[in-house]
Amino acid sequence: MTGTPVMFDHEDQLNPLDRNIGLTKKLEYIHSTLKERFPFISRIAAAIYDPETDFLKTFVHSSGGDQPLPHYQAKLSESQSLREILEKGRPRVVNDLGIFAPAEKEHTKRISEQGYHASYTMPMYSSGNFLGFLFFNSYAGAPFSEETLRQIDPFGHLISLTILHELSSLQTLLATVKTARDMAHVRDNETGTHLDRMSRYARLIANKLADRYQLSDEYIENIFVFAPLHDIGKIGIPDDILLKRGKLSEQERELMKSHTLKGRELIDRMLGNFKLDGLQHIDILRNIAELHHESLDGSGYPYGRQGEGIPLESRIVAVADIFDALTSRRPYKPAWTNEEAFAFLNNFAGAKLDPDCVQALAECHTEIEDIQQQFREDPVG
Repeated sequence: MTGTPVMFDHEDQLNPLDRNIGLTKKLEYIHSTLKERFPFISRIAAAIYDPETDFLKTFVHSSGGDQPLPHYQAKLSESQSLREILEKGRPRVVNDLGIFAPAEKEHTKRISEQGYHASYTMPMYSSGNFLGFLFFNSYAGAPFSEETLRQIDPFGHLISLTILHELSSLQTLLATVKTARDMAHVRDNETGTHLDRMSRYARLIANKLADRYQLSDEYIENIFVFAPLHDIGKIGIPDDILLKRGKLSEQERELMKSHTLKGRELIDRMLGNFKLDGLQHIDILRNIAELHHESLDGSGYPYGRQGEGIPLESRIVAVADIFDALTSRRPYKPAWTNEEAFAFLNNFAGAKLDPDCVQALAECHTEIEDIQQQFREDPVG
């Protein structure tokens, strides 16, 4: 029998993209493959867009220690050069970043100070909706020729699809869980604006702690995305307890506390049903739902964990949730001022609440006021 022999000598360089590894690792693999052809590409980075706040936020990058924009966000409306990309509907080549020097925008300044001389920026879309930007940066001057760009473009779309796949998987899960909340008529005075505010407070805290705890932008974004699901387990709490105006009995309190375990169970079932249990960083969601009522001194629930035995994301969400509950109007109380709320948090910092998280939020007065202004409560809701 004759014919071409079976061969297994070829190695697929992008095979790691099919593995269960983090998004940053996938980006690093794509970057290393691209650098074999174009060694002058020193950095690939993605920023994702939040249309509700107009913020463009750093997300993932492949530049190792050369990260000029860690934990950075800026309003798209304030960046004329990036808006122009969307208006023209085409990517942008800048072979001399020095042309932006007079603008002195913070992100431009940091990129220049890092020593980058050229960039290629591609907009990312999902079903026609703007998702964010992809940046290819180089220390070399004028490296992006037309022929080079034709070869880089497919890699840019591959990266966009990889990011979109990761985000879409999360959005599928989140949409399902949120729909379950709505169908179960979970009210318990948690308005949509409460979830908008507390998730953004959680992101503020994580951003402030990023350098101290070596937190990646991807981790911070996951906290922001998962924080609104902290009380998802309340779906399983009967309305006569969940909506009770008066004081709960001891038996009712114990049943209410079970929402943390019910939340973990619900999330695990959802992950299994949608075959998403292999998602990277999904333990952040599990920890937020199950452990956000634990206290540093061990007096919390459901397990009585102490100190660093409580995951950081759970400690962050606890502070963000309590702060918004205090500063929000409820049927049983008026809204506290921010100063009153911080006095309360400081009183429990170190005993029940993480003092680093409390201090981090306390350093964000201006950002907190902006969030409260944008996501105001409905006065008749």
